[in-house]
Amino acid sequence: MTRLVLASKSAARAQLLAGAGLDFITVGAGVDESPIKAGMLGRGAEPREIARVLAEEKAKAGSTRHDGLVIGADQTLDLDGALIDKADSLAEARQRLLELRGREHRLHSGVAVARADELVFTHVETATLKVRDFSDAWLDAYLEKNGLEVLSSVGCYQLEGEGVQLFEQIQGDYFTILGLPLLSLLDFLRREKALPA
Repeated sequence: MTRLVLASKSAARAQLLAGAGLDFITVGAGVDESPIKAGMLGRGAEPREIARVLAEEKAKAGSTRHDGLVIGADQTLDLDGALIDKADSLAEARQRLLELRGREHRLHSGVAVARADELVFTHVETATLKVRDFSDAWLDAYLEKNGLEVLSSVGCYQLEGEGVQLFEQIQGDYFTILGLPLLSLLDFLRREKALPA
């Protein structure tokens, strides 16, 4: 069986792969995202394209150091075409959630697979999420209860936890929202004979 490597320190992505029964190792991608994002934004790139490129860069970087199929992934939050980054503090998280309140945003999740510094698979999926018009009191209680945990995701929520209460409507794949288009990845790995068909 082909060796699988996840070039990501994301616990959520590792949980998704483990839950799907994959045998893999996890390594850091070693990619500095900031200059890539800045350069792409300077050229007018859309958040969806940025998610794809970052996933590809992580897969390629990992594949120069590890044998087998190296999986890279990234997710961007797109609010009316603007790229939104992770909040650095609870005060910033509160402001972010107020900005999302009553509005739709999109999550673009990119996945790429590389072998020996060559891309062999790239895919991006998008989910659209409509945040409900929650009260300030509910928001304060949510942030107090979940604390710094909300800073681990770009939208300041975990759909698999209490963050699901933020939403009135969700269109898209659950795995995409968690940061990995899992079904498309599994299909590719079966075609590559890296998983039993």
